[in-house]
Amino acid sequence: MAMLVNEACAALERSVCERVSPLLTDLYQFTMAYAYWRAGRHNEPAVFELFFRDNPFGGGFSLFAGLSDCLLFLRNFRFKKEDVDYLRSVLPSDTDPDFFTYLKELDCSSVSVSAVSEGTVVFARVPLLEVSGPLAIVQLLETSLLCLVNYASLVCTNAARFRLAAGPKRRLLEMGLRRAQGPDGGLTASRYAYIGGFNLTSNALAGHLFGIPVAGTMAHSYVTSFSSLEEVWPQTLVPSRGGDPTDLISLVKGWLERVCQLLGTKPQRVREGELAAFLSYAIAYPQNFLPVIDSYSVSCSGLPCFCAVALALCELQYQPLGIRLDSGDLCRQSVEVRRVFRECSNHFTVPAFESFIIVCTNSVSEQSLVELNKRDNEIDAVGVGTHLVTCTSHPSLGCVYKLVEVRGCPRMKLSEDPEKSTLPGRKAIYRLLDTEGHPQMDLICLSEETAPKVGVSLNCYPLGLDKGVQSVTPAQVTSLRSDVFFHGEMALPLSSASDSRMYAQTSLQALYPHHKKLQEPENYTVAISEKIHSLVSDIRKGNSKGSSFLLSN
Repeated sequence: MAMLVNEACAALERSVCERVSPLLTDLYQFTMAYAYWRAGRHNEPAVFELFFRDNPFGGGFSLFAGLSDCLLFLRNFRFKKEDVDYLRSVLPSDTDPDFFTYLKELDCSSVSVSAVSEGTVVFARVPLLEVSGPLAIVQLLETSLLCLVNYASLVCTNAARFRLAAGPKRRLLEMGLRRAQGPDGGLTASRYAYIGGFNLTSNALAGHLFGIPVAGTMAHSYVTSFSSLEEVWPQTLVPSRGGDPTDLISLVKGWLERVCQLLGTKPQRVREGELAAFLSYAIAYPQNFLPVIDSYSVSCSGLPCFCAVALALCELQYQPLGIRLDSGDLCRQSVEVRRVFRECSNHFTVPAFESFIIVCTNSVSEQSLVELNKRDNEIDAVGVGTHLVTCTSHPSLGCVYKLVEVRGCPRMKLSEDPEKSTLPGRKAIYRLLDTEGHPQMDLICLSEETAPKVGVSLNCYPLGLDKGVQSVTPAQVTSLRSDVFFHGEMALPLSSASDSRMYAQTSLQALYPHHKKLQEPENYTVAISEKIHSLVSDIRKGNSKGSSFLLSN
């Protein structure tokens, strides 16, 4: 088992290294790094923070994801000779050659990162990552880290919303690879949709790299490729418990006649090609028989064919799984299919029909899942693709990466747009919980401040509200971030997709329902300490130490 885990970790690391090189960034990161280096400032200690300004999808929360990829990227950050040669060709010809020597020797051995745990419920304006180290290198990391966190957190949050819409019991299958924004988008979506609450993926590579359970049976093309029972080969199947091979075609024909009689279906309307496809697949996968039954007509052909083949498999002591619907009124059809299953179970005394699952696909969205729950249906599992992986209603999370300290002096971006102003200084982030353990408020403090104490009242200033100072007495206090990368080494083991998934679900369960509402949720409070509030006021007035270096938009 340990060997398998190590192999999976190695495969994951190779995947990240192949997809994310130090060149996966914006050119201006190199022009800034050169200017820092030229001015002799490249080794000045600096601190950046990564955060987002608004919760996506009009919701009340987000899930933080992408940390594992960030850590692997940082651990393997080093320019290859061909990388440096390329930069030499695109940067101005008068760039000092010694700068390229500097790049060749650059790594993250002087970089440290503090971060929220992957899968944590997070909120707008809360710093998720704090990246510290020499100014030039932590500047160079900006675009790559944003790329790794932005989409991962967005699709993870989208998946969590689909889970909330579907309810806790209905199984969710991610099947968006063919609709994703390229191979990397598809692979990322599979991993973080699983962490966000999906049960399965259709993506075989994601299953291999991340240990996600995979699922899939057949497409309509498989069904429509058959036209005659003569195409079924082999035509026999050995019973599950052994014995002589059975002529499955003859057995199924007999069952089909009885099924059509029971359901009042005209045998001449059954598509021979559909029956042949089901037979051929059942012979190949007698224990995993789950066909799509709407290639032609569900009631006239697909459903009778499935029942006949399933009855034959049950007679041979196999256990079929169920069916998939991919078009039409999914709720109505699922109810009709379940009725037929129960009728077959009772009439033919085959209890296995009671446990068959009904899987539905067909451009499923968050809203269609909500509507599905309002109607009578018998749907056990839902496959979601396009609307999940493309995050249709909110295509970008909008994370930003901002400088907050240089040489120990706080830095703040001022802006005519107050929403784009940043909070200065290194920080500690605390989550204040109520007596029942539910998150009550996230409090942003300066790193040198004393941590909030249980049962002790404190004053703070909620962000985004003009209510002035607010007093709060926490019943429980937890530090939201921990050191995850210290001087080039990972400080904690990487979390598996399964571990992050469990953590995400636990984190979501702790959140009050009114913060998890899909529409018009109540705002969760994020506040700053009195010291940060005072520091911001001083900087705006130009009274802070080093204020002559403040950036102004």
